[in-house]
Amino acid sequence: MIPDLPPTTGPLPGASLTQHLIALSATAGEAILAIYTTAFEVSTKADNSPVTQADTRAEAILLEGLARYCPDIPVVAEESVAAGHCPTVGDGPFWLVDPLDGTREFIKRNGEFTVNLGLVVEGRPVFGIVHCPALAVTYWGAAGTGAFMRGRHTTRSLHCRPTPGDGATVIASRSHGDDAEMEEFLHGTRVARRLLAGSSLKFCRIAEGVADLYPRLGPTCEWDTCAAHAVLAAAGGSVRTLEGEPLTYGKRADFLNPPFVARGLAA
Repeated sequence: MIPDLPPTTGPLPGASLTQHLIALSATAGEAILAIYTTAFEVSTKADNSPVTQADTRAEAILLEGLARYCPDIPVVAEESVAAGHCPTVGDGPFWLVDPLDGTREFIKRNGEFTVNLGLVVEGRPVFGIVHCPALAVTYWGAAGTGAFMRGRHTTRSLHCRPTPGDGATVIASRSHGDDAEMEEFLHGTRVARRLLAGSSLKFCRIAEGVADLYPRLGPTCEWDTCAAHAVLAAAGGSVRTLEGEPLTYGKRADFLNPPFVARGLAA
């Protein structure tokens, strides 16, 4: 059973809408898995990133569902933006959608890819769903309510852990990053263990208390991070720029993030 989020009068989804959106992300995940084991084609976008039919099919499902459930909230979605279609985002709430985060992991068939739905209000990620189709796991969370994780047989709340005394578990991208740059960043940090993960799962691993620190020193887009950022924040964690400022959303015409660090609880 999915724990309900409390009803709200503002833009934060209430209990019924939350369950509809979790089901919507699962439907998009089913469409992705239907392509996952086939001999799918891989194309290259203008930014040299890969895209497959699974990306576009999942995005169509998500856009149709969001138009049905939240018709008045604009949606910024990765593949639509790549095709030149992006709504004007003003001061009101808007959705950030990555229909298949971790396309490289999808192509490698290692299971570490996600469906991301994130809601932004006043530049802050306040609600997010991260669905992992191949792993049959869904994470979600909302500001002031908490974060949750549902697997095949159980549902539980999520809480970041304090960094252990013997050092942090540092998690990094499986397909991106510069090892030398990471080593320089971690100089002086007590590191007990290193993990690799694909897609927005890195934030979720911190939210569930498996990891403590995720430095992302290379470029990402806002749709890559928003949903999982919301889950992590709801579990007690934070995401800040290298200058120590909160990572915000809707801040640039190109929706690019600066380098950032995601953390669990301070020791």
